[in-house]
Amino acid sequence: MTPTPDTTPEEPQPTTPYGTPESPRIAVRGEAHLEVDPEIARIGITVIARGTDKRDALADLTRRNTTALDVVKSYGDAVERVETGAFSITPELTKRGRGERIRYYYGRVHITAEFTDFTALGELTTRLADLDVTQVDGPWWALRPDSPAHRTARQQAVREAVQRAREYAEALGTTLTALVELADIGAENAQPYAFEAQTARSLRTRSFAGGAHDDEAPPLDLEPQRQHVYAQVNARFTMAPPQL
Repeated sequence: MTPTPDTTPEEPQPTTPYGTPESPRIAVRGEAHLEVDPEIARIGITVIARGTDKRDALADLTRRNTTALDVVKSYGDAVERVETGAFSITPELTKRGRGERIRYYYGRVHITAEFTDFTALGELTTRLADLDVTQVDGPWWALRPDSPAHRTARQQAVREAVQRAREYAEALGTTLTALVELADIGAENAQPYAFEAQTARSLRTRSFAGGAHDDEAPPLDLEPQRQHVYAQVNARFTMAPPQL
């Protein structure tokens, strides 16, 4: 009787993470740190109104919100995005006798504006802060998510990893033969490999004036904060066996 050939597949052999004498491995880390100019700036604008009559408070809030938006939009292409974040109109209660009574209504609207032209930012910020019962926060400086600075940092980190591995191989009198693995640090743990600083200095200014101003306040001199971009990679290479 002819024996049946064994068709059982071979079990996979475990890999050797540290290489072998015939194919030694080098593990290195490549890092990059860039300092670049910001690409966008954001400010927060909060307009407030308060009154004993709900409709009057809402009318004042609507008027002040429209005024703030008109000021922002008057700068045209310097403003890339304007968004209304939160609106609220809240009764404030006070106790009198055995019951509660509405003392006044408090309303607020929060607006976020994003700029790409920083030359107009100081003037606009001052004009907004000069409006009645208006609060301005910021600016917060940032890079775009798809900024070329992130790509540049990643490529620089890879080049540093290759250069570092070559230097180790040269110290052993040999050369690299192949790339085994290239790992983004952000893919291996919860910490991102790149981030951007969001703010250089925070400006908070409020106006509680009751009427229009004849003299405009001088524009603020705002200096954009340089952004720090970091990138890190882990790399593993094989090299020709050195003569030790």
